Amino acid sequence: MFQLDAKSHKSIYEQVTDNVKELIMTNVLPEDSKLPSVRELSKDLTVNPNTVQKAFKELEREGYIYTISGKGTFVGSKDGIKLNPAMVAEIQEDIMASFRELLYLGFSLNDARELAIRAIDKASHGKEIGL
Repeated sequence: MFQLDAKSHKSIYEQVTDNVKELIMTNVLPEDSKLPSVRELSKDLTVNPNTVQKAFKELEREGYIYTISGKGTFVGSKDGIKLNPAMVAEIQEDIMASFRELLYLGFSLNDARELAIRAIDKASHGKEIGL
């Protein structure tokens, strides 16, 4: 279920966080489903429990998961996810930089826009983002 890439430029903590987010957003982990305990997941992934705990705390802070004392950690409602304005701004800048690169390669504005729309359509059908 969870996959870590030792060659990734992302830290283990970020990979765990991203994996859980992807599983939630693709409905592999539906709302209110129970997550493995920190101990279980750290054992399965052969990582330090503190790393998993840090990821879970971040996911809870962002509204992806919630904890019930004595019961465990569960997937929260997608409605409860808190947008990070700084992250949104960073992603928007990445999109703009990629769009500018298309223009620098010689694409017309309309051709670059069409390519971007096709990429979005492809991603929204799960072909690029693992849905």
